[in-house]
Amino acid sequence: MKHIAVLGGGLCGRFTAWGLVQQGFEVSLFDKGTRAGEQAAAYVAAAMLAPLAESVEATPLVVSLGRHSMDLWREITGRLKTPVFHQENGSLIVWHGQDKPLSRDFQQHLSRANQGQNPTVRWSAADIAAHEPQLAGRFSNGLYLPGEGQLDNRQVLVSLADTLEDIGVHCHWQETHEVADLQGFDGIVDCRGYGGKTRWNRSSEASRLRGVRGEVARVYAPEVSLNRPVRLLHPRYPLYIAPKENHLFVIGATQLESESDAPASVRSGLELLSALYAVHPAFGEAEIREIAVGLRPTLHHHNPEIRYHEASRLIEVNGLFRHGFMISPAVAGAAVRLAVNLFGGGELAESDAETGLDYVRLAAV
Repeated sequence: MKHIAVLGGGLCGRFTAWGLVQQGFEVSLFDKGTRAGEQAAAYVAAAMLAPLAESVEATPLVVSLGRHSMDLWREITGRLKTPVFHQENGSLIVWHGQDKPLSRDFQQHLSRANQGQNPTVRWSAADIAAHEPQLAGRFSNGLYLPGEGQLDNRQVLVSLADTLEDIGVHCHWQETHEVADLQGFDGIVDCRGYGGKTRWNRSSEASRLRGVRGEVARVYAPEVSLNRPVRLLHPRYPLYIAPKENHLFVIGATQLESESDAPASVRSGLELLSALYAVHPAFGEAEIREIAVGLRPTLHHHNPEIRYHEASRLIEVNGLFRHGFMISPAVAGAAVRLAVNLFGGGELAESDAETGLDYVRLAAV
C-alpha cells in the first residue's frame, strides 16, 4: 500500500487525507496545530456556503467550485463520525433606506455573474417579518437567495479529526515539518495554506501567495434569533451575520490587504460591532466571545491552484482565499484525483475534468 503524507491539517488538508484513504492509500497527516484546528484559517471563518452571493465578486471558477461543493457537503455531513450544524435556509440581503442604490448595484452584478438571470427573490417588509420576525419593521425590502447554506466551522474541524482518527489516518498534531522532512513517503500533498507561503513563492514568481487579513467577531445574543445568514449592504461597513446554534453569531466585515496577524484594533472592532447593532439593537446586549483575526491564503487571480513537482513527488494545494468552506470539498477532491494518477500509476492529466481546475506543472524545488 502506498503511504502518502499530507502536510497541513486545516480544512483542505483534512478533506484531502480523508479522500486519499478512500482511494486505498495509507495516510499520515502532519499539522503544527491541535486537532481543534486553532492554527487553521478555517478556525476563523463564518463557514457560509454562498456561491450565489459570492458570485457578485468571486471569479467564475470559484463560483463553479462552490456550487459543486454544495452537493458534496450534504454527503460529507452525513458521513462524519460526529454530527455538525449544517443549515440550508438560503441567505437574506438587506439594506437601510439611504443605501438603496447599493441593492441595485448588487442585483446588477449578480445578474451579470449569472448570465443575465436574476436568481433572487425580492422580499417586502411583510415577507421579512414573516421569515425573520426579529427583523420586522427594520427593513423595507430585502433579497432572498435560495439554496445557500452554512456550517459550524469549529464543529466541522473537530468532527473531521474524529473521522480521520476513526478510519486509521496517522494524525500527528502539534508537529512542525517541512516538505524535506517527509521524503520517505511515496508522495506528499502540501495543504498548509499561508503556512506554505515560503515554499510556494520560491517555486514561481508568476503566481505569488500572500495573506489577506480578515477580522471576525463571535457574539452570544440570547435575545436574538435569525433563521439564516443575513448580509447588510453598506457603503463603508458591509456586514454578514451567520447565526449558529444556541444563539451564537459569527459576524464579519473586514478584508484588509495586510499580512499582519496582530489583534484587531479598537477602531475596527467598533466599526464591526456598530454595524451589527444597526441590524438589530438587541445585539447591543450581546456578549462578545471573541474578535479573531485570520490570514487567508490568496493568489493574484483569486483562484485556487494545484501544483505538482514530478521529481519530488509533491502536490501543492493553495490559494483558497476567503472561500475555504465554500470550495474545499471540490478542491480537495481534485487534489485526491491527481494524487491517484501521480502516486497510483494512472494517466496524468493537466486539469481536473470534474471541476475545471487547472494543474500547474513545475520543476522540483
